[in-house]
Formats: sequence, structure tokens, C-alpha cells
Amino acid sequence: MAKMSKQQREEFLADTHVGVLSVAGEPGSAPTSVPTFYAYEPGGELTMFTGTQRRTPKRIDRIKAAGVVTLVVQREQMPPAYVTVEAELVSTTKPTHEQMLTIARRYMPEEHAQGYVQTELGDPENLVTLFTFRPTRWLSSDTSTD
Repeated sequence: MAKMSKQQREEFLADTHVGVLSVAGEPGSAPTSVPTFYAYEPGGELTMFTGTQRRTPKRIDRIKAAGVVTLVVQREQMPPAYVTVEAELVSTTKPTHEQMLTIARRYMPEEHAQGYVQTELGDPENLVTLFTFRPTRWLSSDTSTD
């Protein structure tokens, strides 16, 4: 497997992939890993948000406490390729409609993205949080370049 160049890995991460976000668990427990939608522009920061899932408050607290996460994205078809990025937490905020829509549009048609964001932000008890991360370490592989 060939390691990707900086440009290749950043372009790969900027492409549309569902990522798997991992954050350290409580002492003595395994890390928590969940699929997630995200946005990334080459040379920039990663943004993603949590939803209204039952374990969301605990996940938000873990991310804030750890201050670092790992995101893995992979190509779903052959030949295999992946990028793993370790990143430090830069900020947490309540997302705006437009911030969430920017990420949702990467993964679903416009009408579904609009409805999804409206549902997520329309519930006053919703704990949706937007996270911004700065990449600090990269691992990558692309078997199509062997």
C-alpha cells in the first residue's frame, strides 16, 4: 500500500465519505466510535456535529474532556484507500442552520438536507453541537497507487 501525498490525503478527506469518529473513553473503557458526517476543505479545519441520539450528551462531554479525536474515512469500493486524521478540538458551538446545511448537503439531496436540518434544529431540547477540529497527524494508504 502506498502512502498518499499531502495533497492526495487532503483531497481524499475533502471528498464525500462517511467518517468514523473515535474519542477516548472513560478510564478503563474502550474508545467510543460513531459514524459521522463532516466537512473539510484542504488546508483547513474539520467540522462536524452531533445529533440527538441518546448518548449524545456523554459523547459531547468526552470530546470536550479529551480535546482530541481520531477520524477515519475510507473508500467504499475497490481499490481500498483510507485517511486517518488525528485532530485537536478548536471550538464547540451551537450550529447555525447554514453550518448544518453545508455539511448535510454533502450527504443528501437538497430537500432531504433541508428537512434533516430543520428537524435537528427545530427541537428545543436538541443538544446539537458543532465541533471544529484542527488536524495534527495523518495516516493514509491508497492501493490504487501501488
